[in-house]
Amino acid sequence: MKLANRDFLFAVFCLLIAMVTIQSGASIAKQLFPHVGPEGTTAYRLGFSALILCLVFRPWRYIPANKKSILVYGLCLGGMNITFYYAIERIPLGIGVALEFTGPLAVALFASKRKRDYIWVLFALLGIILLLPDMSAADGLDPIGVILALVAGACWAGYILFGKKTGNQGTGGATVALGMSVAAIAVVPLGVASQGSALLNWELIPLGIMIGVLSSALPYSLEMVALRNMPAQGFSIMMSLEPAIAALAGFIILGELLSIWQWLAISMVIIASVGSSVASSKAN
Repeated sequence: MKLANRDFLFAVFCLLIAMVTIQSGASIAKQLFPHVGPEGTTAYRLGFSALILCLVFRPWRYIPANKKSILVYGLCLGGMNITFYYAIERIPLGIGVALEFTGPLAVALFASKRKRDYIWVLFALLGIILLLPDMSAADGLDPIGVILALVAGACWAGYILFGKKTGNQGTGGATVALGMSVAAIAVVPLGVASQGSALLNWELIPLGIMIGVLSSALPYSLEMVALRNMPAQGFSIMMSLEPAIAALAGFIILGELLSIWQWLAISMVIIASVGSSVASSKAN
């Protein structure tokens, strides 16, 4: 029992570090959009992350039993990255993460068999409704950005579910390296085709490496460690702090200010996750 508790606490610690680094990396990544766009920034992120992870974990020594899970896990990872960057090109980082967070929240709630847990679905939906763009306002949220963030959330849900499957088959680091390689193979060519020689700018490459480490290589490795030490539902619930951390990173690094209503909406998404967490712990 003590060992299990220690493993769970270690998983929580890994997730907290992962959330801080990934949102700091996202804030830095957004500053590259004017130079290489979301496609080029995603190419930097996934390309350098895959290279670093492969050098560290040497995944070619690991032959997964279920190659299909690795493939889907990697495609979800790539899809999550590029659609999220497209989204935050149009909307603030904190709001983008709050909308994207519907993916892991759905994993947590659909895993529950208690009907009264669906009250938290209501909280999440109310929060999303508050974030929906006001089409009549000149300064309202971009509707395409909102849709892209929700698509990124669907990819995030797939990342969690297939990450849990693949993480149980072998070492977490090798699994992340394989998944990241699949994501890089799928997405990097899009960035190269879109941005071309702009990606070879030596002033931008160090930032690209930093983004790869902060946004993917380090946090996804930590998340895989966490996934191996807690259920997928618990993982999704623990991510409840992500929208708030993203909003703070956006404010500190990018100077993105949110309205009171937008903070309220983000808080409602977080409340939905925390409420689901409490209900889940009581059920277990």
